[in-house]
Amino acid sequence: MEIIVAVAAAVFVGLALTQVAMFATTVYLHRGITHRALVVHPSLAFVCRFTLWITTGMRPREWAAVHRRHHAATDTPDDPHSPVQSGFWRVQLTNAAMYRRVARDGQTVSKYARDLPPDGFDRFMFDHAGLGLGAGVTVLCVAFTLVFGWWGILLGLVAAMVHAVGYLGLSGAVNAIGHTIGRRPNDNSATNGTLLALFTCGEGLHNNHHDRPTSPRFSRRWSQIDLAWWGIRVLTWCRLVRLRRLRAGQAR
Repeated sequence: MEIIVAVAAAVFVGLALTQVAMFATTVYLHRGITHRALVVHPSLAFVCRFTLWITTGMRPREWAAVHRRHHAATDTPDDPHSPVQSGFWRVQLTNAAMYRRVARDGQTVSKYARDLPPDGFDRFMFDHAGLGLGAGVTVLCVAFTLVFGWWGILLGLVAAMVHAVGYLGLSGAVNAIGHTIGRRPNDNSATNGTLLALFTCGEGLHNNHHDRPTSPRFSRRWSQIDLAWWGIRVLTWCRLVRLRRLRAGQAR
């Protein structure tokens, strides 16, 4: 029974980390620095950057550049990760590799992320993906070891693996499912998926997002679930986030 509880705890932690990383991705990376829909307080921005560093290893300016290119060339041959061009399963299964290849082509970042130059923290910490991921896995292993003893190292690795599969799978689904399966209430090639939105902090409302890329809110009606928007509202009350763009007539 103790082993079952321990493994269940590791799986739960891994899934929870996935949701934390998804929240930081959609609020800070996507709605914040990429589309400038909101301004994140410097203290919270650092927390988001650090969280993404130890949970995903991604460089924010690279993510922003690739996503901006996606909007500029949606579902055309120049789209970095279009299932229309590259196939559903390639985008779903190798989305991260597609991001990395385009981000390091020597052109995308310089063209689409000129406003996001690297700072001292990037050069010292955040540009070193392996260091961040290694630190994250180490923290997990140490934490589980303190609770469950030496075999907690294995539990930490299980949690890290669950998180990696969950985050990569959901991120790939936003681009693969989000341009293939679902409703298209607005005139663009992206789709809305209720279940996908639930597990991706609103990112599954992809058709709405492509219709109004600079809106901080992806949901349009009460039945559309955008958990990140609820979190953003709380952060605005705490003065940690300031909204820049909320389309006239769009319900708050």
